[in-house]
Order: sequence, then structure tokens, then C-alpha cells
Amino acid sequence: MRTSEKGIEFIKLSEGLLLKAYQDSGGVWTIGYGHTKGVKKGDQITEFMATEYLKDDLRASEQAVNLYVTSEIDQNQFDALVSFTFNLGPGNLKSSTLLKRVNADPNDPDIERQFKRWIYCKGVILKGLVKRREREAAIYFGRPWK
Repeated sequence: MRTSEKGIEFIKLSEGLLLKAYQDSGGVWTIGYGHTKGVKKGDQITEFMATEYLKDDLRASEQAVNLYVTSEIDQNQFDALVSFTFNLGPGNLKSSTLLKRVNADPNDPDIERQFKRWIYCKGVILKGLVKRREREAAIYFGRPWK
């Protein structure tokens, strides 16, 4: 599977767009919609380049979801898991209880709680992560989100 256009738009909204390099909450130099590879202080890009970087960057997350999810999931579920993986990395998806629940039963209501556990950065709860996980859980279960 590949991320849908709706999924890409959700990730764009979640990541936010900055055309000048900045350090994220973890201290990593970032640009565009969460692009980190090769970014250094002073870098600048266009919105078009930010979208291209995002589409390229999503490939690794899509591959991880396609590889690690062994149950049958729908497009909404795939998009939510790609967003989660893009934000946290394939290793965190692979080792997560979230993945175990998805693989055991993709309709398990506990999956929502599993999304919402991933709200910390360096031991601190981040409001942005709380909102993102709530939205990912809503998307996963096909509910409207705001």
C-alpha cells in the first residue's frame, strides 16, 4: 500500500511547514514537513521541495508498515500507521504494543489507547503529540478528526 492523498495532507498538517531549517523538540535540524536528512543550520527550501522531500521520506515509513503489519488493514488504518511511523521511526513501530495489537486484530479497541501512549519527548508530554495521536487514532478507526 501507499499513503493516500488524504494521508499525506494529514501528515503535512501534523508536521507543519517551515521553509527554513530549525531544530525540532529533540534538537534535530529539520526543514519542510519534518525532513531531517542532510539538513543543517541556514538551509532554506521551497514549498514544492518540501512536498517532494515528504513524499520521498514517507517511502521508508510505508515500507515499514507494509513489512511489519501482517493483518489485513484498510487505507485509513495504513495512513494512520504511516503517520505514526513517520513521526517515531520504523524501529518504534516494530517494537510497539500498537503493532502487536494491529497484527492480532486490526479492530481491537485497545489500539486507540496504544496510539495515545506515544506522547512523550525526553520524558515530557508534548501537547502537539497528544493531539497528533488522538487524530491518528480517529483516522485509524475511520472517525472524523479535527
